[in-house]
Amino acid sequence: MENKEQYVRLPYFGINKLLPYIKPYKRIALSMIIVGFAGGLADIILPLFQKYAIDNYVAKKTLEGLPVFIAIYVLMLVFQVITNAISAYNACKIEMYVGRDMKRASFNHLQTLGVSYYSANSVGYIHSRVMSDTDKIGSLCSWTTMEAVWNCSYIIGAVVVMFILNVKLALCVTAIVPFVAVMSVVFQRVFVKYNRRVREKNSQITGGFNEGITGAKTIKTLVVEDKMRKDFEEKTSEMKKLAVRAGHHRALITSIISFSASLALSIVLWYGGVITIEGVFAIGTLSAFMSYAQGLMEPVQWLISAVANLVNVQVNVERFTRLMETESDVNDTPEVIEKYGDMFEPKTENWEKLTGDVEFKDVSFKYPDGDEYVLKNFNLKVPKGTNVAIVGETGAGKSTLVNLVCRFYEPTSGKVLIDGKDIRERSQLWLHSNIGYVLQTPHLFSGTIADNIRYGNENVTMDDIKNAAKSVSADDFIARMEKGYDSDVGEGGDMLSTGEKQLISFARAILVNPAIFVLDEATASVDSVTEKVIQDAIEKMMKGRTSFVIAHRLSTIRNADIILAVRDGKIVESGNHKQLMDAKGYYYNLYTRQFKDEQIKNSFAAAQSK
Repeated sequence: MENKEQYVRLPYFGINKLLPYIKPYKRIALSMIIVGFAGGLADIILPLFQKYAIDNYVAKKTLEGLPVFIAIYVLMLVFQVITNAISAYNACKIEMYVGRDMKRASFNHLQTLGVSYYSANSVGYIHSRVMSDTDKIGSLCSWTTMEAVWNCSYIIGAVVVMFILNVKLALCVTAIVPFVAVMSVVFQRVFVKYNRRVREKNSQITGGFNEGITGAKTIKTLVVEDKMRKDFEEKTSEMKKLAVRAGHHRALITSIISFSASLALSIVLWYGGVITIEGVFAIGTLSAFMSYAQGLMEPVQWLISAVANLVNVQVNVERFTRLMETESDVNDTPEVIEKYGDMFEPKTENWEKLTGDVEFKDVSFKYPDGDEYVLKNFNLKVPKGTNVAIVGETGAGKSTLVNLVCRFYEPTSGKVLIDGKDIRERSQLWLHSNIGYVLQTPHLFSGTIADNIRYGNENVTMDDIKNAAKSVSADDFIARMEKGYDSDVGEGGDMLSTGEKQLISFARAILVNPAIFVLDEATASVDSVTEKVIQDAIEKMMKGRTSFVIAHRLSTIRNADIILAVRDGKIVESGNHKQLMDAKGYYYNLYTRQFKDEQIKNSFAAAQSK
């Protein structure tokens, strides 16, 4: 039902939604259409040269005026080549320009969408919208349009000329067209069905190939190479069968067109030969008719195929426009944008300094796809420099408060105040520029260590980069690397350990000198030695700053000013470590259980070392 509703909103195959991307290049598009139409007319005129040559030179056995005829014919051929070249050049430009603009527009729009969009849609889905869909739409606006102009002009022109030359013979030839159309539609539907299944199977093969590369270590440790091989062979075998069937139907379509062209040619030869012998038809006219009859069927079949393909491209148009029409669930008001700018054109001169006072005032919240409230009339004051720790079991909902502070989500009701002002009264970019966010699994970009530390702060000096690294104890391992700060981190930081990547992410966060720090289980994936280094770095970073720490190891947050215990998406306890331990509630059970687990683990490690 969803697709049908979308089709109603996208009449004319969604072309109206594409006009903003085509309009800047309307002159190029108009040139492509006009020149393509002229090229189609040239193809129609060429058989008339053939007719003239046979009737005036072959039939009359004379060469009088032949040089002039040859010169004009050569000029027509040159004109045809030039029109084809210009049309192809313009089509290429439109394809590249429209595709580029759509990719830019979709990528920029993605930057404005909230976290919830990325939670609900996979990377592969988004990547396909930005790359594959825009490529197919660009091809539709260029090459498909150019070929449609040529084929339509040729069909119309050829039919008109044939009727001018001889009505009866033209009717005999054009009577075959409905047969070609019906047979093409029937086989085209089957071909499209198989072709779609081939594309689906190809996507599965691509996914399996991707898993085989990205999961190479896991595959080897599980010793499932043979299983992966068999699965991959099964998928490729199925694709081969589907591709062969699709090829059979394509061959049938081609055979039908070839047969129809031969049939039309036979009719022309038979009936045209009869009336030529009777003196009604000149032999040159018969020759021209044969050219039109033979050349008419392929454009007809192309148009039928193009309509089927256009229906498929409509899906690409619908998915692209759906992305562009998706609105973020977190938006700045026009008044805020007027004062502070947006994320692409910020008015930093109007940005106030953020000190770090945070307050939750009667905040109730439930996620967009949830039915139950995660927070209900929640109140909490976090003065500047306060260290807030958030603890709970895996999946308990520890990230909710952090998501609200960072304005990744809006409160369902109530207010989140920063420095006494509702965060919705200032821009998202202003807020995010003042928050240092360190994830459990840090993401590094391709490039050097220095590039990653300065990422987003291109104007900083090398001394600033080194000071940031030193402040979080990242300078020690960087100094041991062969190229130091110019060492390449690899794709996603794969050439570094998890702890080293984490320290670089800390340095990157500290470089912007944020007033608020958010640490999302920053030490959960590192060993105890690296954890000590990171913990020291965290203490340096948080000094004098407001911080929200989502904790995995509870021993690391004993000194937090406020500890919030989260269970089943709700805050069930709050207080400092001593208060919560004395209460012997949920936090007490979490802490003592983890403490016992760590003791058992340490005892086992000590026994193993002896």
